[in-house]
Parts: sequence; structure tokens; C-alpha cells
Amino acid sequence: MTHQSNKQFNTYKAGLNLDFLQEYCMEYGEVRTFLRGDTLEEMGKPAQWVAYVEHGCFKYMVHNNEEGKDYCTGFAFEGEFVADYPNCLSGKISEVTIMAGCSCKVYQIPGIELCSLLNSDDKKDLKQAISDHLFSQIYAQYLDTFRMTTRERYKRLFSRCPEIVQSISLKDIASYLKVTPTTISNIRREITFGL
Repeated sequence: MTHQSNKQFNTYKAGLNLDFLQEYCMEYGEVRTFLRGDTLEEMGKPAQWVAYVEHGCFKYMVHNNEEGKDYCTGFAFEGEFVADYPNCLSGKISEVTIMAGCSCKVYQIPGIELCSLLNSDDKKDLKQAISDHLFSQIYAQYLDTFRMTTRERYKRLFSRCPEIVQSISLKDIASYLKVTPTTISNIRREITFGL
């Protein structure tokens, strides 16, 4: 799986130059490999890491105690960064479990190291810009659950990230779109056969 297209899954990167962070992670970061199901961060424990994903994909999961279910809230693919941001900057408790969706290779640095980088005089504006862009992405995603049909959201997800079908389970895509796997299966069938 290679995800180096112009259409990134996570739109927060649009308009941000994060090349310095990618280069920093690749030069100074620890190279780690993850197998499917391995965790980078665990909900309820201190968030510690920022990683540049060279190969593979990660999913962000939350747990609903009352229902006893896990829900997928997002993904990070090749060429993107994975972290519980901004909690990783100060070691605050992680709000999510970040889990490998397949075998992955990353370059990871401690979140506090990233915090020091972003607090340097020439990067202070970037720290705020990252937060602003992340907020915009999450806000748009929230609004889309009301202003778009499930089919429209699935088609847009697929057009932005065609590899998602091969790398992410139907169950996780359904969880991310807040519908049942049967609904996604029906949408795929409709799209494939023009029903």
C-alpha cells in the first residue's frame, strides 16, 4: 500500500508546511515497526509519541463504557503524522487508543521533544496553526454528519483515499461513518453495480 497522492486523508495538513517535522522524525526519530493491533497510545494512559508514518495505517479508537463498544474516530496513513495531539506535547492522559490497522513502519519522537521544537521562536506560529487546522478538520467532519448522506460521505472518503478499501476493515469504516457494516456493504454494492 502506498499513500503518496495529492489527496491526503487528513485535511489538517493542507496549507501547512510540515516538511521540517517529517525530516526531523526521519533523522532523529526511533524507527519502530508495528503489527496489526499493536498500540502507539492507549486511552487513559499518558500520551507520549508523535510519529511519521512511512508505511501502513493507524486507527484512532474510543471506548463507550455504557455500550461496551469501541468506535473508530479517525485514521492516519502513509505520509501523515500520528499522535494524540495536543495531549502528547505535555504527557496528558490520552483520549484515544491509537492502533496499527496493518503492519506499519514509523519514525517516532517523544511528544515533549515536539513541544520544544514548536516552542522555539521560529516555530511558535506553526504550533497554533496546527491546532487551528486540526480544529477545522474535526469541525467539518462533525458538520458533514448532518449535511451529507452516508453515501456521500463514503464516496468522498473513497475519492480522497482509495486505499482505504484495502487497508481498513469494513467494520472500522462503518464505525468511522457512524453506521452499520451492512449499510457500508449496501453502499459499496450500489456503487459497484450502479443500483
